[in-house]
Amino acid sequence: MRETKKQRSVPAKKVRWYQVKITLMGLPIWRRLLVREDMSLGLLHAVIQVAMGWTNSHLHHFIIGQNRYSDPQFDGGFDFGAPPDLDEGKITLAEAAPRVKAKFLYEYDFGDSWVHTITVEKILEPEAAPKGVAECIGGERACPPEDCGGIGGYADLLKIIKNPKHKEHETMLEWLGGGFDPEAFDIEDINKYLKKLK
Repeated sequence: MRETKKQRSVPAKKVRWYQVKITLMGLPIWRRLLVREDMSLGLLHAVIQVAMGWTNSHLHHFIIGQNRYSDPQFDGGFDFGAPPDLDEGKITLAEAAPRVKAKFLYEYDFGDSWVHTITVEKILEPEAAPKGVAECIGGERACPPEDCGGIGGYADLLKIIKNPKHKEHETMLEWLGGGFDPEAFDIEDINKYLKKLK
């Protein structure tokens, strides 16, 4: 019996997985993730937003060497004569960080300036792969609330909510929607939402 084209199968390209650590600079807040090497930086942006606990309410870019990468839809040319950012959808993680110990930066919210260091800890063969595009395998502490004023504003916020006698205590709790636990970290919740990314 002759083999038809339908019966022949082309082996799928094996995709390695990167173990990366994402650390929020200046604060003891981090996540460890397994991510596909072939994901674009655009998809990595979505992964970071979910893993860290941000709400994707602000602009962002990646800084790799002398180059910056962002979503061209939102590149407003705010840098007064600097070259425009490159398209984050046209570079993969493997191209951006081709080896173990490679590092690059991700900045979110240019007002509060939350800078994250992304470090490649391991490059794993396909057998080690999680299902989906990413999986969180570790981390510590909640990311700061959006629009709290950067590292300095976040430090003030923590002092205020810890002190019931502070004149802004009630106002701050109301702004936070009732409370905020800086130690909170729920890996199951993070992975639930990471599984929805395509």
